[in-house]
Amino acid sequence: MIAPSIDPAAAIASAVKDYQETSNIGSLLQQLETVCSSCSDADALVTAVEQYQDVPEVAGPVYERVVALRPDDSQALVRLANAYWLSGRGPDAVQALADRAIAADPTNRGAWHLWALSESSLRDRVERWRHVVDRFPSDELAQANLADNAASLASTEGDRGALQIAIRTYKGLLRTASHAEQRVALERAVATLEQWRI
Repeated sequence: MIAPSIDPAAAIASAVKDYQETSNIGSLLQQLETVCSSCSDADALVTAVEQYQDVPEVAGPVYERVVALRPDDSQALVRLANAYWLSGRGPDAVQALADRAIAADPTNRGAWHLWALSESSLRDRVERWRHVVDRFPSDELAQANLADNAASLASTEGDRGALQIAIRTYKGLLRTASHAEQRVALERAVATLEQWRI
C-alpha cells in the first residue's frame, strides 16, 4: 500500500500552530523531520516555509533539507545561514554556509552580509564590511553596518582611522537619506562622532 503524500505547506503550518500553542520544541522538530524526510521537492519546501523565515526553529530544519537536496543553491544556503545566526548556532557555522553561498553565486549580497556579520573580531569585521561596500557601493545596509562597526572600533580601541571611516560613511548615508527620522539619527551620529577626541 502506498503511503499518502504529505502536503508540506499544510504540514508545516500545522506543526507551527501546535508549537505556538504548546511551546514543545521537541514535537515541532519531530514533525518537521517527518515533513522534510518525506518530501524531495525543494521548491515545495521553500514555498511552504516562506512565511516562517524569521522563526529559526522552523526555517533551520526545513532549509537543512533544501540544502541537502540542492547543495549549490546560494539562496537556500543564505536562508539556512540566517536561521543559524538567529538561533545562535555560532559564527563558524554561519560563515561556512556564507562561504558556500558566495562560491555558488558571488553576486548574492545576503551571502556577503552573513560573511561579514559572522566575523568575531571587531577589527576584521570592519574590514569585511569595507569589502562588502566596495563590492556593492549602493548597498546602504552594508554601509550602515560598516559605519556602526567602525564607530565601535573607534570607541573600544581608540582607532582614529576607524573613527574617520565611521564619520565618512555616516555622511555618505546622510546625503542619500530620504526619511526625516533617518536624517535626524544620522546627523546626531555624525555630530557625536565629530566631538570625539581620540
